[in-house]
Amino acid sequence: MEIFRSRFEIAKVDHSLYCMYEEYQIEIPQSFTALFVEPGRQKPNASRDEVAARYELCEDMASMLTETAKNKFLSLGIAEDDVLIQCYRGLTAQGAVVTEPEAVWVIHRLAELLEWAQLRAFDK
Repeated sequence: MEIFRSRFEIAKVDHSLYCMYEEYQIEIPQSFTALFVEPGRQKPNASRDEVAARYELCEDMASMLTETAKNKFLSLGIAEDDVLIQCYRGLTAQGAVVTEPEAVWVIHRLAELLEWAQLRAFDK
């Protein structure tokens, strides 16, 4: 209990220390971290801060796409796979803010959030 209290007190005194402590509360899934590990390597080729920032972006994209995907599925009457493919095409269109591997991860995460079957088109 004393450790928690001392961290809390530090946070009240120096907000930057609190922010540094808080940023490591983000749990990045191994499936996302793997996007930054080159074949034959064990460590990511980007800093933890960069991987965390990209993860937050991709997680937000998947969350934001849930309503769009549901609406497409219901209004167009197309299969779940077709909805996911349309979302993928949007994520990888010109001016995309995510890389191709990140887009694949977003689509897998989107399917998970919607409780749909995973799109096998991207499996190697």
